[in-house]
Amino acid sequence: MFLYTLDNKRYHTLNYFFRNKFNSKVFKVALNAGFSCPNYKTGGCIYCKSGSGNSYKNMDLKEQFDLVKIPLEKKWPNSKYIAYFQANTNTYADVDILREKYKSVLKIPNVIGLDIATRSDALSDEVLDYLEELNKKTFLMVELGLQSMHEDTLKFINRGHDLNNFEEALLKLKERNIFTVVHIINGLPGETKEMMVETAKYLNSLGINGIKIHMLYVSKDTPLAKMYLANPFHMLSKEEYIDIVCEQLEYLSPEVVIMRITGDPLKEDVIAPTWLLKKFCVLNDIDKEMKKRDIYQGDKVIP
Repeated sequence: MFLYTLDNKRYHTLNYFFRNKFNSKVFKVALNAGFSCPNYKTGGCIYCKSGSGNSYKNMDLKEQFDLVKIPLEKKWPNSKYIAYFQANTNTYADVDILREKYKSVLKIPNVIGLDIATRSDALSDEVLDYLEELNKKTFLMVELGLQSMHEDTLKFINRGHDLNNFEEALLKLKERNIFTVVHIINGLPGETKEMMVETAKYLNSLGINGIKIHMLYVSKDTPLAKMYLANPFHMLSKEEYIDIVCEQLEYLSPEVVIMRITGDPLKEDVIAPTWLLKKFCVLNDIDKEMKKRDIYQGDKVIP
C-alpha cells in the first residue's frame, strides 16, 4: 500500500496528512472574512465570478464557524478544526486587520490552525513577517493561486501577476518555513497536456508542500462565459482530465499533499463541462485509472 494514505489511494491524501500530524479527525471550515482582491481592479481572472465567495459575508467569523462546526461535532465529537480563510484574497489588508481576524478564530475551541488563501502579489514583507510570527504559534498553511506556469496563459486569463512574482513569494514563504500549497487549473484554453504536466513538474522542482488540482469550468456571469458562448473552445473530457491528472501525480513527489484533485462547482453556476458535477465519480475514476496503470504519486520523480 502507498505510504501516505489511509484509504487505499495511490496519492498523498489530505486525510492522511492531518491524521498523521494531529492524530485526530480534522476538518477545514471555510470562512468569508470580507476581503477583496487586488485583481478586481483590472477585471479579475476571466474564470472568476464577480462577487464569488460571498456566502456568509454579513456574518461574523464565529457565527460562520459555528454553522459548520456544530453539526460536525455531533457526529465527530473529538474532532479538530482548521479555519480556512477561503473567499477572495485573505492577506489583502493591513496587518492589524489580519491580526484581528486570524486571532478571533484561533480562540475557538479545538481550532488547531489556519489555512489562508491568497495571491503572490498580496504578500508584502510586513504581512510575511506577521505570517512567520503566526507560524511559530499555530499550524499555518498558505495557499497561492498560480493556475499555470506558462506566461502566455497567465496573460490570457488576466491573472494579474507573472511567474517571477509567484516564484519570489513562494521563496519568501519557504524561507519562513511556512507550509505552502499551490493551485493549478487543467484545461485552460490553448494549453496542451504536455503544458499541464510541465506545470506540475515545475512546481515539484520548487519544493511545494501541497497542491490543489482543479478542472477549468465555465461559470455563468464571467468573462470566460462570454468567450465560450460566443465561440465555444475545447473543454477537457472526463477521460482527458483523468489522463492528465494521473501523469501529473507521477511527477509530484510522494511528500506533496494532494489537497484537491478535482473541481467542486455549484450546479447552478456551471455552463460546461457538466461531467464535473459528479465529483465522486471523477475521484473514483482517477483511482481506477491509477490502479489500471499500476502507478503511484511520484513514480516519475528523479531522486
